Amino acid sequence: MAFRGWKWLLLLGRQNTLAKVWRSRRGGPCLCWKRCCHWSAGKSLDPEVRAFLEENTEVTNSGHLTPEIRLRLLTPRCRFWREKPDLWPYGDPFWAIYWPGGQALSRYILDNPHVVKGRSVLDLGSGCGATAIAAVMSGASQVLANDIDPIAGTAMILNCELNHLNPFPITIKNIINSEAGKWDLIVLGDMFYDEQLADGLHRWLQKCIRIHQTEVLIGDPGRHQFLSHSIRSQLHKVIEYSLPESTRQENYGLTSSTVWSYQPSNSLDDS
Repeated sequence: MAFRGWKWLLLLGRQNTLAKVWRSRRGGPCLCWKRCCHWSAGKSLDPEVRAFLEENTEVTNSGHLTPEIRLRLLTPRCRFWREKPDLWPYGDPFWAIYWPGGQALSRYILDNPHVVKGRSVLDLGSGCGATAIAAVMSGASQVLANDIDPIAGTAMILNCELNHLNPFPITIKNIINSEAGKWDLIVLGDMFYDEQLADGLHRWLQKCIRIHQTEVLIGDPGRHQFLSHSIRSQLHKVIEYSLPESTRQENYGLTSSTVWSYQPSNSLDDS
């Protein structure tokens, strides 16, 4: 099965599996980046994992909305674009795809550095780490990247190296449904692919906004699960980007990606 077929599985059926993991891995309280159990800049990488990722991904800054950012991704020139998915030894590599929602968020932050400058930022479901990298490049005072896949954490550190940045803290705990963290800004892209997960995100983000007046930006290319969810009525459209042709081809007809500001009404249930 070619990776193009594999990616179709990631876009559809296998995301249900990842959603179950997000729902089941209930982390303990995560009050802020200083108290969170995370990988720090000084943490050494497993040399075997590093070597595997370096050998089986391609460094690229083309074909997406942020040519300023270099990333290790799976591309048609990589072995695992053609190999059977079961031969990949580390679980589904969601982090190796630069998803359209993350592209839009990263582009917006790079073009509007005032959104993050001097602020604390949580990149939820960070994946390849591009949006966290964009926040660092744009002057954020604190950045915490969160993804439940430890291999994504390794990939993020490698991507920081590619962009000549000191690695930011990374937590691989599921912080959804934990205590509301005190961040100035939470960014999340491409996370609304499962109704139950979306419900949990909705409640947790509401709590962060209510308790800490956190600002929330969401990136999504208009997937059905996102547009049909009740959260849609609480969003304000910030900007829409036309996707590059290669990203369109890899995402089965999606042509644009939008950044939304999440502004829930006070009347919503915060329980």
